[in-house]
Amino acid sequence: MNALLKFVGAVALAAGLTAVPALAESKLTVPGGSTTGTYMDYMKTVYARASGAELLQVPLTSFDNEYQLTPLAAESWEQSADGLTWTFHLRDGLKWSDGVPLTASDFAFALQHAATSGYDFAWYWGFAGGIKNWDEVTSGKADVSTLGVGAPDDKTLTITTNAPKPYLPGVVSLWYPVPKHQFDKFGDDWSTNVANVLSSGPFLLKSWEKSNNSAVLTKNPDYTGPWPAEVDELTIDPSVGSPEVGMPAFLAGDLAFTWLNAGQIPVVKQRFPDSIRTNTVFATSYLAFDLEKAPFDNVDVRRALYYAVNRDELTQTVLKDIAIPAHSILAPGYPGYSEKIASEAVFDPQKAKDFMAKAGYPDGKGFPTVEVWFREEGGYNGAILPPMAQYLQAQFKDILGITMNIKVMPGKDWMEGMLARKNNLYLAPYEYDYLDPSNFYGLFYNGGRHSYHVAEYDKLVAEADKAPKWEDRVALYEQAEQVMIDQGLIVPLVHPIIMAAVSDNISGPGVSPNSKGFTPLDRIGNFLYSHITVKQ
Repeated sequence: MNALLKFVGAVALAAGLTAVPALAESKLTVPGGSTTGTYMDYMKTVYARASGAELLQVPLTSFDNEYQLTPLAAESWEQSADGLTWTFHLRDGLKWSDGVPLTASDFAFALQHAATSGYDFAWYWGFAGGIKNWDEVTSGKADVSTLGVGAPDDKTLTITTNAPKPYLPGVVSLWYPVPKHQFDKFGDDWSTNVANVLSSGPFLLKSWEKSNNSAVLTKNPDYTGPWPAEVDELTIDPSVGSPEVGMPAFLAGDLAFTWLNAGQIPVVKQRFPDSIRTNTVFATSYLAFDLEKAPFDNVDVRRALYYAVNRDELTQTVLKDIAIPAHSILAPGYPGYSEKIASEAVFDPQKAKDFMAKAGYPDGKGFPTVEVWFREEGGYNGAILPPMAQYLQAQFKDILGITMNIKVMPGKDWMEGMLARKNNLYLAPYEYDYLDPSNFYGLFYNGGRHSYHVAEYDKLVAEADKAPKWEDRVALYEQAEQVMIDQGLIVPLVHPIIMAAVSDNISGPGVSPNSKGFTPLDRIGNFLYSHITVKQ
């Protein structure tokens, strides 16, 4: 299969010499996300950013395809004895594309400006980063000078947090610099005009079509940091982002890879089996309860549902090729995933019946009709949630003898209903925001997303969140999830996956399965596009 990877040849001619062909210029076209973008600056807007914004800049850290933390702009860091202050040391030689050195002040300014300009990802730095005075500054109650971010010199960046955050080096993988000297000239227009956009990372911005948010990036020849670009030109085209458009373009040779919908997967597996890649999105769909409302105030009822789900059948039939079984709140391959914990989530109809009988509802007799709420969604959740709800409805009726009705509602109403505890049973999806177990366990900590207050669980998670040693943290989170199992706090159901087809004309770690069999084609684009080569 020949994907469109256009090669522009050049021939060097010299008077009186034989023509010698130069190296071909490698070009790739890849699918993009949103068709609208307002700023070529991730630190101005995440949800409305221009295509490729994060590929232009070098973050402090990032994750490779094995989800291992890797130093990028910061070559080293250390945590203070009290755990509250982190010091990051920038590597030598980094500079902006206009030749001005990249300094710690550019990173500090990026967050200071975000905190005072209505940044649409501001919650991340208060929740995940826990930066001192972040909430006070973003709410206007404190001056930006009190923010826990400093740049004592050009190569040193300090971050002070409200509580110990041993996982902060992973959180700052989404911290990109902003060229303060360029901002001083143009304000936010430094990132709206192609002529004003500066790069500190592996790519430069060649063009940006705002009508459809497509962008053309070129290799930055002056970038000296880790993960330099290996392709000369990268076109990001959101108009071919959907599988329905992307697949024909891929087959025509116009696309390096394409996402696949459920109907396309079996066709591609049959015709081009070597091109198939599985991309885990590190998300979990699960059932959650109101622990204080009958009948789910009874732990035995909750545990009955835990054992009444045939996750293998669900993902091999109803959700074939779009989800894998969830045996834990964490997905396989996610940092902190425990095989021991996952081994407990088995399908055991008899055990489910026994728990229901113990709760006082043998074969479902006397059990009230319940209703599960889930929200309308697009993307992978839109394909998973409705058929999964119907499957669970039939499964619970058949095994436990209970009637579960289904209510689909707009996302805003669903979230408001859950937070206000208007129902007692929810089908909930969640995708990670940062690569650390605390991201998922925090959903159920001290109220969290579902108003859970379980003292034993909260104690373990609080200890795990601040423990300086990774091994200790993993052990504590494992104990915390055991409490979740014993108390029936959730019923893990499935982990969504996204299938893609990759051209045989490209290669490299960016498009090769990792040790877990997954190929992360999104969320860590700075690794993907710096570890992909074109066959010539």
